[in-house]
Amino acid sequence: MRYLISSFCLLFIACGSYPKKQNLQIQTTSNNMVQNPYFSDEIKDYVYKANIEVYDNNFSGIFIVKKLGDNHHRIVFTTEMGNKIFDFSFSKDAFKVNFIVEAMDKAILINILKKDFKTLIQEKLPVVKSYTLQDALVYETVLNNKKHFYYKTQQLNKIVRTKHGKKKVAFIFSEINDTIANQIKIEHSNIKLNINLKIFD
Repeated sequence: MRYLISSFCLLFIACGSYPKKQNLQIQTTSNNMVQNPYFSDEIKDYVYKANIEVYDNNFSGIFIVKKLGDNHHRIVFTTEMGNKIFDFSFSKDAFKVNFIVEAMDKAILINILKKDFKTLIQEKLPVVKSYTLQDALVYETVLNNKKHFYYKTQQLNKIVRTKHGKKKVAFIFSEINDTIANQIKIEHSNIKLNINLKIFD
């Protein structure tokens, strides 16, 4: 009986909420929307040098994001010689694979990339709850039925997607200049998938 009670206690602790685990302090705020400005300008072509590590494969090249209209983006990843690795279109709730190389043409991987890039380009979301952590404001939102936490100091510097109270994916924005994040990392905790982007000079 004592062992059973201990097991329930451990299960309860393990399944604690992400805010509690991260010592986020809930607060009242007037912000009802959180914004991601980094891919929101239709005039700009967002061009990055990219490295994508997925399982035992490593892909390097040029990663391009183009906003074509409201809730409409195109994301293309090519080799430095210009050969396409993948080409995706996002339009509101629609997603289309225009092209993907055979080595990456797996339904599970495509679905993961779809969710990652949707988070990357999503411009604004309703705030569910607000928190503070030291000098950062943290906004809880929901995207694709998953909780996301947006960390902001002066600018948005991190997004964390969670599941069952645990961090699953972290989007880290650094070397920020106005509405351009010169470096972006997408790091997965439960699978071997990491994406590193550095602005193309």
